[in-house]
Amino acid sequence: MDSVTLLYQEKERIAVALSFDYGSNHNCKELPFARWHCEQLGIEHVVISLEFMGRLFKSSLLSGDDAIPEGHYEAENMKSTVVPFRNGIMLSIAAGMAESRDLKYVMMANHGGDHAIYPDCRPEFVKAMSEATRTGTYPGIELLCPFTNMTKGDIARRGKELGVDYSKTWSCYRGGEKHCGKCGTCVERREALAEAGIEDKTSYDV
Repeated sequence: MDSVTLLYQEKERIAVALSFDYGSNHNCKELPFARWHCEQLGIEHVVISLEFMGRLFKSSLLSGDDAIPEGHYEAENMKSTVVPFRNGIMLSIAAGMAESRDLKYVMMANHGGDHAIYPDCRPEFVKAMSEATRTGTYPGIELLCPFTNMTKGDIARRGKELGVDYSKTWSCYRGGEKHCGKCGTCVERREALAEAGIEDKTSYDV
């Protein structure tokens, strides 16, 4: 939901959208939706394989759907879904690609609800990573994260204004045929859509 909303909000200045296939349970569900939205907007979509993360990193997100905890997104047990330094790795690659294409900015759709669980979504990380990409590239590439201090509900409201079709997005960390309806991302998705007054057309198992 977050990345797609950012895609629509910044569609006039996005030269290329990157997706990363890193072996998570839900990559196979997310990637076709990402491609669909990019096609609707006429934005180039590139998928980059990070298969080594699935082999070498420890996270319930990489360990099969049974390993995904249930409960609210900010619950302590959701820390098992952290993929170590995932955003740092992906942003480094994005910065390298931006420099290779003579681009000035890299964007990320982290938000305030991520802060409790994910260190690489917090304002301190964004500031440090932006400084790293700025000083570590010739064009001084900057990291833009406009949703950092917004809630998921705020993002859903913004998406509603932009006409985003959230039925063509995937949130569930389990990556089954339907959204499980019980994991942290499913709970957060339901809450955000309700808060924004958007009809939830998601197909849930419960």
